[in-house]
Amino acid sequence: MKFKKTEYTTPVEILKFPEHHVSVSVYVDDTGIIANAEGKKIVPAGTIVGGGFLNNRTVKATKANSASAEGVLRYDVDVTYGPANGAAVIHGFVDLNRLPEVPAAEAVTALKQITFLK
Repeated sequence: MKFKKTEYTTPVEILKFPEHHVSVSVYVDDTGIIANAEGKKIVPAGTIVGGGFLNNRTVKATKANSASAEGVLRYDVDVTYGPANGAAVIHGFVDLNRLPEVPAAEAVTALKQITFLK
């Protein structure tokens, strides 16, 4: 039997203006995600994702810091035990200082309704 440890922490807020955004639910893929020191596979908040989930809701969201970007993960997603549900921001103002990596120029162009601010 597996037990899940519950942690009560404040999530990282990637939005500059949390009251002004649009997010959609996504199913985040676990392929290629490496476990951390605790053995957990976490896709961090601020990861740029794509994969076709906007056109086909059955498609898993994958890391896509490229022209195929469709959104930015709003919160951390734990994919330790396989693909998991998350939320992707598709419209809003994202804080560049809170992202795990700098968005590629192609990703910024693809994310037409997201403004990246410092």
